Amino acid sequence: MTHEEVMAVMEEIRLPYAYHHFAEGESPDPPFAVFLYPGSNNFSADGKVYFKADRLNIEIYTDIKNIELEQQTEAVLDGHGIFYEKSEVWIESENLYEVLYQMEV
Repeated sequence: MTHEEVMAVMEEIRLPYAYHHFAEGESPDPPFAVFLYPGSNNFSADGKVYFKADRLNIEIYTDIKNIELEQQTEAVLDGHGIFYEKSEVWIESENLYEVLYQMEV
């Protein structure tokens, strides 16, 4: 999946979003999303990268638990045939929930 295709997925989720983070003081009111490529999981053959696989994290931030938004996000990912793992944490210092979708693209 190219970066442009990832951007199209982010547009389909229909939330304000940024790559990695919003600039200080510029984050919108929740809900909003952030995406980043925290690493790779490449496959090697003959001592070379045979197949490239970037890890992609999509982080959804809300101030209340929002099942409908999670279902909407998952419908977009499912619609693109993307396999993902999901986790959730409460960030007390920010008073926000973070729902994390991790995948390889």
